[in-house]
Amino acid sequence: MNERPVELTSTAASVVPSGRKIVHGYTASEGSARCLDEEGYDRLVVDRLPGVLLRAEGVAVAVAAIALYFHADYPWWFLVALALAPDLSIAGYVLGPTIGATIYDAAHTYSLPIALAVIGVIADAEPAVQLGLIWFAHIGVDRAIGYGLKYPTGFKDTHLQRV
Repeated sequence: MNERPVELTSTAASVVPSGRKIVHGYTASEGSARCLDEEGYDRLVVDRLPGVLLRAEGVAVAVAAIALYFHADYPWWFLVALALAPDLSIAGYVLGPTIGATIYDAAHTYSLPIALAVIGVIADAEPAVQLGLIWFAHIGVDRAIGYGLKYPTGFKDTHLQRV
């Protein structure tokens, strides 16, 4: 019943001489287009799981940041005004794709807003906390809709998908 994976070159699905359907290189389960690998895992589900988890994580971060922002009674207009500010880092691409990706990625990782928000909490500096929460919300929304960190090969090449 377990057939070895078949290397496909031009299409994602084909039929082997035995008449069994091969999807993404693995034999489809009986009565469905789903396919199981050698260990019995459904490849169509397993291959998508990291992307789904990263997007769900983005939703969680964005919702938490926005909830904390409004719980602290920070002004909504400040959130709206600065929501897209991290995207100004796209200007780094005028210096080339490698430098552009580095600058964009620095503005779209959680490290800097974590540091900013922690400093704000410790120093009792509300503007730093506000900016950190807005930054978290921006990155979370980006991840939730599929925008990830950039590879130097091009702006559309991200760790989540090709945009």
